[in-house]
Amino acid sequence: MATTTATLNLTSPDITGDPLNLSKTVTLTKAGSNTGLDQFTGITTVVYAAAQTAANIVAAAAYADTTTSHKVYIKNSATGTSDFVTVELGGSNVLMGRLYPGDWCFFPYDGTLDVDIDTSAVGMKVEYGVFSQSVAS
Repeated sequence: MATTTATLNLTSPDITGDPLNLSKTVTLTKAGSNTGLDQFTGITTVVYAAAQTAANIVAAAAYADTTTSHKVYIKNSATGTSDFVTVELGGSNVLMGRLYPGDWCFFPYDGTLDVDIDTSAVGMKVEYGVFSQSVAS
């Protein structure tokens, strides 16, 4: 089986007193093993005609087994300078944070809460996808 890796590169000449150049790579594996994740939703790109409130992008019902490994990717692809996406978890919409234009997030997901977003403007473009482990062995 092929492996899936995620790499994060941080480079900044002015975030610290010295230039910062950090690179980390991780292999996305099934829970409790070295075997790679075997499911991927693909990247969905949506342009919302109207500002959204609690738009569901990852439904917990699709991920029944919480002892498996899942990862969520979300990107604010808006081109405006101040259009943000708010990422929220669960029916009570617990705030995770905001993604400003060009920002993205990648986080572990246990499959027990919906992932929802709010958008701050009309015509915003958002990308998202889920890397996951099938319930079957």
